[in-house]
Amino acid sequence: MQGFTERGGWWVAAQGVLLAAVVTGVLMYGSDWGLWSQMAGWTLVAAGGVLGGWGLVSLGPNLTPYPHPLPHAEIVAHGPYRLVRHPIYGGIILGSTGLGVADGNLLVIGLAVGLLALFTGKAAFEERRLVAHDPGYATYRASVRKALIPLIW
Repeated sequence: MQGFTERGGWWVAAQGVLLAAVVTGVLMYGSDWGLWSQMAGWTLVAAGGVLGGWGLVSLGPNLTPYPHPLPHAEIVAHGPYRLVRHPIYGGIILGSTGLGVADGNLLVIGLAVGLLALFTGKAAFEERRLVAHDPGYATYRASVRKALIPLIW
């Protein structure tokens, strides 16, 4: 069995720190940007929840927090994986951005940008391992052009 570092554990640890910072930022800071900001923010939170939740359910037994495929892992190309290669990451980014917008919180929006950078790196790390695990992943990656957020990123 591979160790923490080989499975990409530091990516998971960094993700945990940033997510904890998002929660802390929402609880401690923020201002009222008005109803439109709240509506837009909660819409992003809902969209992120749908995208990420759909991704979790669609992955089924392939789910792992580590950016290293499980030994039995298969390529998942249905559900949100038809639209984007990493919908769980995208859902977290959308949800975090939405929390910042809804709360009028520039700190949380900045942390969401940090999550975008982190998940871009984590996805690249993961995709190298997925191609090594199953060379068919390269074909899937070429057919699904967006990595994190449908139509955008």
